[in-house]
Amino acid sequence: MNRGKGIVWLQTITVLLSILLINQLANRFRIQLDLTEEKRYTISEATKTLLKNLKEDVFFEVYLAGELPSNFERFQKSIGEMLEQFAIESGNRIQFKFTDPAQATNTQARKQFYQSLIDKGVQATNLNYKNSDGDKMEKWIFPGALASQGINEIPVNLLNGSSAAGPEGILNQSIEGLEYELASAISQMNGGGSKRVAYVNGHSSLDSLDIAGFKNTVLSRFELFDISLEGTQELGGYDVIVIGKPTKPFTEREKYLIDQYLMRGGNLIYFIDALAVSMDSAHGEGTVAIPYETNLTDQLFRYGVRINQNFVLDVNSGQFPVVSGNMGNQPQIQMLPWPFFPVLTNFSKHPSVRNLDAILGQFVSEIDTVKAEGIIKTPLISTSQYTKLLGPPVRVAFNDIGDKLRPEKFTDGPKTIGYLLEGKFTSLYAKRLVPKGFDKSLFIEKGQPGKVIVIGDGDVIRNGLDPDTGEPLRLGVEPFTKTTYANDDFILNILDYMTDDSGLIETRSREVKIRPLDRVKVQKERAKWQVINLVIPVLLVLLIGGIKWYLRKKKFANLD
Repeated sequence: MNRGKGIVWLQTITVLLSILLINQLANRFRIQLDLTEEKRYTISEATKTLLKNLKEDVFFEVYLAGELPSNFERFQKSIGEMLEQFAIESGNRIQFKFTDPAQATNTQARKQFYQSLIDKGVQATNLNYKNSDGDKMEKWIFPGALASQGINEIPVNLLNGSSAAGPEGILNQSIEGLEYELASAISQMNGGGSKRVAYVNGHSSLDSLDIAGFKNTVLSRFELFDISLEGTQELGGYDVIVIGKPTKPFTEREKYLIDQYLMRGGNLIYFIDALAVSMDSAHGEGTVAIPYETNLTDQLFRYGVRINQNFVLDVNSGQFPVVSGNMGNQPQIQMLPWPFFPVLTNFSKHPSVRNLDAILGQFVSEIDTVKAEGIIKTPLISTSQYTKLLGPPVRVAFNDIGDKLRPEKFTDGPKTIGYLLEGKFTSLYAKRLVPKGFDKSLFIEKGQPGKVIVIGDGDVIRNGLDPDTGEPLRLGVEPFTKTTYANDDFILNILDYMTDDSGLIETRSREVKIRPLDRVKVQKERAKWQVINLVIPVLLVLLIGGIKWYLRKKKFANLD
C-alpha cells in the first residue's frame, strides 16, 4: 500500500514539475499557432521587418480600459493581442499597458485628464450602452493610445471605420486596421514619416485659407513644400507631387516638367474640377457651369483616364444653406439637401481607401478609363447607386431643390470619381516635340514604375471657413452643420500609399470576419445548450472521477 502511495506522489510531482518547466519555456520561447481562416493573429512581413529593426523601446499606453460593454471588451482584447504579437516579433522592444482614464479620484481631476488626452490628439467617444443589469449607461471612452519612444510621443486613434457599417461594423473594421495603425505610429517615430510632398502653386488654384486644412493634415505626417513650375528646369527630390484644383491652363513647358518627373518614377495626385460654377449665381433660375481650361486633358488621357465634363448628382448628399425667406429685415437660413455635394461612402477594397469613413465631395465629375498600355487602373471612389448625370450645358439652381430627392429620379447608378493608375507610363511627348529650353538627350519616353491618382473633384482638399470668425476649419468639417467627414483621413491614406516603400499600407487589406450567432436559433435552443454547458461537464467530471477511483481501488487491492 505504501509503495502505491509513493508511486502516486512521484507521478504528481513529475506532472507539477513538467507544467512548471513548460511555463518557463513558454515565457522564454513564445510560440503561437494561428489556426484562424483569415490569419487574424499573423502579422505581415513588412511589420515584422519594422519591429525586428527597432533600436529603441516603444511604449504604448492604451486608454481603452475600465468598465466596457462586451463589444468594446472584444476590441480591447484585440488591441492587447496585437500588441502582444508586436512584443514577440520585436524581442520585447514593444511594451504596453492599459490605463482607465476614469480612474481619477474626483470629477475635476478626471476632466483635466480627459482634456489632456484630447489636447494630445487622442479622440474621445461618448458611449451609450446597457450594463449587465440592463441599466442605461453613458460614458466617455478614449479608444486610442499614446505611443512614446524617448522624448517623442504621438497619438494613435484606433477606432476607425465607415459609419455606414453601423456600430458593430465600425468595431470590426477597427480591429482589421489595428496592425496598420500601430505599425504606422512606430514607423513615424523611427523616421518613416519624413517623406517629401510637393504642392504645385499657381494656375489660380486654392488660396492659402482654403488650403490651410489640407496643409495641416499633410504636415501631421509628412514634409510639405510649396513649389512653382515657372522657371524650373527639373522636378526632383519629392516623393509625390499634388496638383490641386487648377483653374488656369498649364503651359506645355509645365506639363513637360510634370511628365518627366513621372517618367523618372515619381508619383502624382490630381484633384481636378472639370466645370466651373459660382454658388453666388445659383439663386432663382440658377447659372450654367462652364468647362475649366486647364490644358491637362491630353496628359491625363495619355496616362489612362478622362474626366468627363458633367456633374454627378447623388441622393446621398450633404447640405447647403439657402435663404428661405425673411423675418423683418433678417434673412431666414435653411439647410437643405444639395445633391451636387455627394457624401461618398462607396469605396473599393484597395488598402488606400478600405474601411474609410464618408468623404464630402462638391460638384464631382465622372471619370472614364481609356487605353493605356501596361497601366493598371483601380477604381477608388464611387457615388451611391442613386445618381443623376447632368451633361453640358449643366444648369445649377437652388430652385431645383424643390424637385425633391426622389430615388426614382436618380437612376444612373454608381459613378466612379477617383482612380489609381500604376505601371510604366508612356510620356505625353513620346511623339511630340520637346518644349524649347529642355535638353532632348535627357528626354525619357518610357518611364520607370510610377503611380498616379486622379480625383474628379478639386474641392476634396478644400477646407471650409468658420461662418462667424472666417478662420479655416479642419479639413472635412462642414462649416454650417459642423459635421465631420473623413477627407483628412483620405488624404493621409493615399499619401501613405503613394510614398510607402515598406509595404505597411498593405496591412489595411486585413480582413476579420464576423461570425454572428443565429439569434432565432439561440433563443429557441437556449435551455438545451444551458443544460449541455452546465450539467454535462459536471457529469463527465464525476464519471471520470468514479472510473479513476474504481481503477485505483482495484490496483491497490491487487498489490495487497
